[in-house]
Amino acid sequence: MAIHSTHSAYDEPETPEEISRRRFMVNAVITMSGVIGLGLAIPILGGVIPSQESGSGGTWSPLTKAEFAELEAATQKPVKLSFAMSAKDAYLPEQTLQDYVWGIKVDPSRFRASRTDIFNGPGEKPDVPYEVANMSLVVFSPLCPHLGCRYNWDSNTGRFLCPCHGSVYDLEGAHLAGPAPRGLDPLPLREQDGTADVMWIRYKSTTPDRIVISYQS
Repeated sequence: MAIHSTHSAYDEPETPEEISRRRFMVNAVITMSGVIGLGLAIPILGGVIPSQESGSGGTWSPLTKAEFAELEAATQKPVKLSFAMSAKDAYLPEQTLQDYVWGIKVDPSRFRASRTDIFNGPGEKPDVPYEVANMSLVVFSPLCPHLGCRYNWDSNTGRFLCPCHGSVYDLEGAHLAGPAPRGLDPLPLREQDGTADVMWIRYKSTTPDRIVISYQS
């Protein structure tokens, strides 16, 4: 019995020229994919990673005079301070958002001794590029340094409590318990002509170091 075999173009051996051409096409596709990916990554990262000049480029948002007066009068409890924040990026138009911070009145020397995660030692500068206690007042970011949840003030215990994973902070923002890697993050505060302004800064969570993620634009 004669056995017949069928052949297709795929069974024919490739010539060196065909092999070289195929390799060239594969390498060209890989190279173009990398270029396109890099082109997309640059603007995306540019919108996420703050520039080195962002510290001086952030904008200030005013507190109301009533809130500023309440903060100045507060002694044994924090004050929840609302403000309007402008937000924009490369993909969405500018928006005005309402947010809040927590403010406290402090004794500067006591605050320095309590917040060793900010002031590392006598005479040393804080680990943030601005004055932390201004006019004997301090404002804190409302985001827990653990994973960015919003904590609350509990008047019964006299503590800031995070509902997500149980981190606990005292009135001056010092970390007392729970998984948070540092105390509450202070924000810039300034006084001008009887009013107060605050600047929003978002710090990286889950790390003992204060690494800026973004500033209010």
